[in-house]
Amino acid sequence: MKKARKASRDETGGLGSPSVFHATVVIFLEFFAWGLLTGPMITVLGETFSSHTLLMNGLVQGVKGFLSFLSAPLIGALSDVWGRKSFLLLSVFFTCLPIPLMKMSAGWYFAVYSLSGLFAVTFSVVFAYVADITDESERSTAYGQVSATFAASFVTSPALGAFLSAKFGDGVVVLFATCISVLDLLFILIVVPESLPERVRPASWGAPISWEQADPFQSIRKIGQDRNILRLMIIVFLSYLPEAGQYSCLFIYLTKVIGFGRQDVAMFIAIVGLLSVVAQTLLLGMLISTVGNRRCIIVGLLFQFIQLACFGMSTEPWMMWSAGCLAAFSAITYPAITALVSKNAEDDQQGAVQGIVTGIRGLCNGLGPAAFGLLFGLFHVDLTEPHDAAEARNQTVSSVREMPGASFLFGALLVFLAAVVTLFLRDAHSKQIGSASESPRKELLTKLGP
Repeated sequence: MKKARKASRDETGGLGSPSVFHATVVIFLEFFAWGLLTGPMITVLGETFSSHTLLMNGLVQGVKGFLSFLSAPLIGALSDVWGRKSFLLLSVFFTCLPIPLMKMSAGWYFAVYSLSGLFAVTFSVVFAYVADITDESERSTAYGQVSATFAASFVTSPALGAFLSAKFGDGVVVLFATCISVLDLLFILIVVPESLPERVRPASWGAPISWEQADPFQSIRKIGQDRNILRLMIIVFLSYLPEAGQYSCLFIYLTKVIGFGRQDVAMFIAIVGLLSVVAQTLLLGMLISTVGNRRCIIVGLLFQFIQLACFGMSTEPWMMWSAGCLAAFSAITYPAITALVSKNAEDDQQGAVQGIVTGIRGLCNGLGPAAFGLLFGLFHVDLTEPHDAAEARNQTVSSVREMPGASFLFGALLVFLAAVVTLFLRDAHSKQIGSASESPRKELLTKLGP
């Protein structure tokens, strides 16, 4: 069935046949642009929210994440009906829309950044795009390549951004990132071909969408029809909430508590990103072929648990470097989960199910930073004033009794619970999701008639 679909695909626009290459370039350019802004982001946060920096960052991320949670299932379902290319264009545009505003107006930047969550769900559309053009046996590797590309985009971009910022100022970095974003949009518009067959898409964009398809809570309720997918969604929530929390504050934590400079942060990101690429291309494929998706997820969660525990107890730079290496190898978890979710969904529901995964990740992008920010506040960890390296380390040592890394230890507990749930997963799949009702595309085609 899958091969027949691929053989009969009517390509619309773009250059060549749809491929994983197209998906990886889209992801690389989008996150390369944001990686350039690692340093300027820290500066803007500190200047705009001089007090309660992490708490305010958590609130901004929270609004964006909650909006993503609400919109991702709908956008995924729409892409199942109307095609992937238009929604790739839409999601990349809104994801990158805040970038030029960073130097124009901090207030507008944070406002647009928060509201961009309504459409900033590129990963769900990209993973659905990949599912359209790959067989199930290839999907884990393909998802690993996409996730590795995400990591690769951060190998050089923060260091390049730090260099340009030091030499020319943050304004040049923001302009460069804006140009990369425009390049990404042009690549989608001109080069990326449609992956969804023309014959199964309605002729008009006016085709109706039911409230049942648009309601994210209804989509999540449908997950319960397949307990394996329900467990996978719980694992996504428990593992990604601490990941979202730590990455929302890690760079500020490294600079203001551990004593890293901008160059140190850029080097940290580059090394972790490079190791993540290795993990998601070499280690992921080897593990899935030898032990299967479920055990691969357990291995990734084990790395993440140890890494978060190390972050929670680290008081010296070398400890953070060691834990960062472990974080890189925990990157195999998400592509392994996504591949297993995809294998449990029907071919014409890939956008919807990936939208649900992205929606849960979006919710974690909001709850994670808020939870970490709250825990930093409860344990009186002061991240509002800049410190040089020696002063920051002295502050950290004097704050050990207040557990500055309590947020990371909380994250380690959640990951441990995710590992427990993983023990009840099955590698086999039943593709039951949505079996109680017609799929979004079939429902629309029935309404449209022959």
